[in-house]
Amino acid sequence: MDHLLETFLASLKARGISENTLKAYRSDLADLLQFLVDTKQNLSLDALRDWMWRQSEAGASKSTLARKTSSAKAFTEYLYERGEISEDPGLRLRAPKLERTLPKVASEKSLAEVFSKLIEQATPDNPSALRDLCAFELLYATGMRVSELAGLDQSDVDYSRRLLRVTGKGNKQRMLPYGVTAEKALNDYIRLARPKLAIETSPDALLLTSRGKRVGVRQLYSLVANQLAQTATGSAGPHTLRHSAATHLLDHGADLRAVQEILGHASLATTQIYTHVSVERLRDAFEQAHPRA
Repeated sequence: MDHLLETFLASLKARGISENTLKAYRSDLADLLQFLVDTKQNLSLDALRDWMWRQSEAGASKSTLARKTSSAKAFTEYLYERGEISEDPGLRLRAPKLERTLPKVASEKSLAEVFSKLIEQATPDNPSALRDLCAFELLYATGMRVSELAGLDQSDVDYSRRLLRVTGKGNKQRMLPYGVTAEKALNDYIRLARPKLAIETSPDALLLTSRGKRVGVRQLYSLVANQLAQTATGSAGPHTLRHSAATHLLDHGADLRAVQEILGHASLATTQIYTHVSVERLRDAFEQAHPRA
C-alpha cells in the first residue's frame, strides 16, 4: 500500500498542490496505513471509522479530524478510480461539522501603532528595519499570505503600475495592487536596504535576510506576531493581518468579489465570512453610539 500512497502524492503534486498540503496528506495517510497494519485490518469503512475514533480519543480537534477525513476520502477515491479496490469506503465517511468562528481582526488604530513604530525604526542605516516595514506594508496592503510574500521575486514587481504577481495555492497566479504608503516602503527597501543585504550568492528573492538569503515564512510570522502582540490585538499571527486587510476593505466599501480576487479565494463563500465580521463591527458601533440601542 505504501507505493500506492507515493503514486497518489505524486498525482497531487502534478496538480500543483502546495508543499504544506502535501506534507499534511503524507502525514495523515501514513498514520492511517500504520493503523491498518497495527490493527490487522483491511481498508474498509469500519476501519476508517475506527481510525477516526482513535484520533478523536487522542484529543484531535474538529478541524484536524475534518482534515484527516478529507485526506482519507481523497485517497480511497484515488484507489477506487485506479481499480485498486472494488468499492470506495470513503464515500460514507463523514467529517465532523466545524464550528465557523469569526476571524480575529486587528483594529485600524492598532495597525497605525505598529506602522508608526516600524517607520520610526526604518532609518537608512538599518536595512533589516526597512525590510520589516516593507514586509508589513505589503502584507496589509495586499492581504496576501505570508508564504506568498516569502515566495516573491524582484521580477514579480511591476513598479510602474504598483502591482505584484503573486503565486498562491495550487500555483495559481494573481495580480495584486498596492498603495502609495506600501510603494514608499518598497522603494526605500529596494534603494537603501536590499543592496546592503544582498551577497554574491543571493537569489532573486524580493525580501532578503541579514545573511543574504530569501526571507522565510517563520521569520515573517515572528515579525507580525511580535508587532501585533504589543497592541490591543494581543496574540495573533500573520493571518490576522490578512483578515484585517479583508475586513477593512469591506468596511470602507470594497466589493465582495473584488476582495475575493485579492485574497485568492476559489469560492466566494470563503470570503463571505468577512461580511459577518463587518456586520459584527457595525452592530458594536451601533450599540455603543446609538442613543436608543
